[in-house]
Amino acid sequence: MSIPTSVLEDLLQAMPQLRPQIYFKSSLTALSHAMEDQILAGADRALVVACFQRERFYRQEAHRYRRIGTTTDQLYVLAAPETEFKSGSDVHETVAFEPSDGLANEWHLLVLAEQYACCLVCRESNSNGIADSELNGMDQARRFEGIWTFDRLVCTKVGELLLERVRIYRPELDAKIDRAFHTYNLGVKPDSDALGGFQNVDPGPFAQRLVTYLQAGQHKLLKTYRSIAAQERRERSINSITTAIRQSLNPADIFQVAVRELGQALDVCRCLIYRCKESDATATIDREYLGASVPSLAGQTWPLQDNPLFREVVEALAPVAVENALTDRRIANSKTLQTLMQEWQIGSWLMVPVLYKNQVVGMVELHQCGCDPRVWDAEELTLVDAIATQVGVALIQAEAYANLEGLNQQLEALDRTRSNLIAIAGHELRTPLSTIQVCLESLSSDPDMPAELRQVMLSTALDDAERMRTLVQDFLTLSRLESGRVEWNPEPLPLLECVELALSSIRTRANSSSHEVPEISTHLPDNLPLVRADGEWLVEVLSKLLDNACKFTPADGEVKVEAQLNRDRFIQVSISDTGRGIPSDRLEAVFDRFYQEEGALRRSTGGTGLGLAICRQIVHAWGGTIWATSEGKNQGSQFHFTIPTDASVSDSPSPSPKSTPKSRRGNRSSRGQRHQASGKRK
Repeated sequence: MSIPTSVLEDLLQAMPQLRPQIYFKSSLTALSHAMEDQILAGADRALVVACFQRERFYRQEAHRYRRIGTTTDQLYVLAAPETEFKSGSDVHETVAFEPSDGLANEWHLLVLAEQYACCLVCRESNSNGIADSELNGMDQARRFEGIWTFDRLVCTKVGELLLERVRIYRPELDAKIDRAFHTYNLGVKPDSDALGGFQNVDPGPFAQRLVTYLQAGQHKLLKTYRSIAAQERRERSINSITTAIRQSLNPADIFQVAVRELGQALDVCRCLIYRCKESDATATIDREYLGASVPSLAGQTWPLQDNPLFREVVEALAPVAVENALTDRRIANSKTLQTLMQEWQIGSWLMVPVLYKNQVVGMVELHQCGCDPRVWDAEELTLVDAIATQVGVALIQAEAYANLEGLNQQLEALDRTRSNLIAIAGHELRTPLSTIQVCLESLSSDPDMPAELRQVMLSTALDDAERMRTLVQDFLTLSRLESGRVEWNPEPLPLLECVELALSSIRTRANSSSHEVPEISTHLPDNLPLVRADGEWLVEVLSKLLDNACKFTPADGEVKVEAQLNRDRFIQVSISDTGRGIPSDRLEAVFDRFYQEEGALRRSTGGTGLGLAICRQIVHAWGGTIWATSEGKNQGSQFHFTIPTDASVSDSPSPSPKSTPKSRRGNRSSRGQRHQASGKRK
């Protein structure tokens, strides 16, 4: 069954006051994930209808919708089947439609709950002037037109349209769909009191900023792709040889195709292409084309620094042509060129540089052998220069492709960081803000509030304000560490003193919050040498690791602090606990930014997921290493890091001033800060 009509068009016809906007795929992905996170974080049993266009798009998000299916029995997923997708009932209702259906060009997501509502209704548009063949590999540039809103009236209308479409494809779900209509008041015009504050829901500044940023980025990306496509069309019209060159990303294949095609096109006796730099003394010939019975140069070492023609090409960054090698003055004045000319029967010579950003990365040489001179005309020079330019571009592209895997990993890490940032901004900031607002509103609206309750309100607001301050401080600290804006003040320090300061801060926080911490014991040898580090940052690392151990260890558990001197004259500090432990496949991931084992929105312990990332940055800054070990779930965990001893640092060369970032507390030494802290503790 296929229905060609568009849900978006039906919505705009029913509500002509709506004005659709333009969205790119990356924007819709971000908005959809935010809506899905809202479902997973909430307690309401929401009505959720999602249209994924095609099955492969659903497969990328299937795990999220299986989780959503455990929170509600009103979840409908629509997609055009490509392999195994079909209509059925499992964790959620699946609805398969024909690829010719109008839904195949649409992206929909409806979330309708008792306390909130949100919908995304979009239709894909290819009116950006780029052909489908040119959009291959540009999935993020796909453009959509549609509506994204929190307006409950609009959301209920979208729910009616989508469920009626589901009813057509899955008539056996009539009873379930009718239940949804009744539960979520679909098909009934709500009065103004029922809407309440839904018309004024603020989607949050973080979402607005994210969408704006993604939109601007996609416009720039689209403009860049247009420019590249136009340039490629112009280059293809110059010569068809460039097409053969671009068929491979292997430099050896590129050179082989180029020498063959260029040698045949110009009908020369010998064509050479080899990689070289301006400073190279010699080059090895590994790719050549022979068009006549002339000796091969393959595998030969070709002189460069003693070659006046090569030096002239490097200085001018332009082709150099020799029409008659027997009469050319440059060859007559160079024994090296005379030897090459006689040994390899070169009668006419053309050298064209392969350039990238005005740097020589290779050379194209054409040899006409025999006694008859050859005049290199302007068209031939233009052709060889164009091919050399394309070889340079293809060469750099091949190298870039070799690094593509690393770049993709960085992009994936950035995408995870963005998703976690949204979760933290929406949960860690919004939750304490809501509490503070409720407390302040209560204090403001009830002047006769009892003093005991007033104190509770003030304490709660202050606690949540401190929670927000800690989150913002961790953000700023990690940012400064990663950007290198920290000035380190290393000095000889006794490790025991730093451990005691960290323990003091842990116990002080525990006493102020009435939170019981497990027993903490220290096992440090008396003969440990002094370490060389910035005392303030060393205490920071110890405090965060101890706080982390106490957080995941029950009150009847135990936390140990141990240290030993390694053979490489580094002190290894270990903080072990008897808490929940870490799975073996997560031991490295725990040091990633925003990492939360239970997820940012569903966890039993507080924190931002930045503490261990901050520790790693600090430890790496003084040349140490940090790692975690654990026997597994509920087997406890151990965090280890190394600090250079004062002797090991004094034996090594002092660091370059360029690697010294700026301090977060001016010029005060960390030792002075420790003395102040010790005075307060006493």
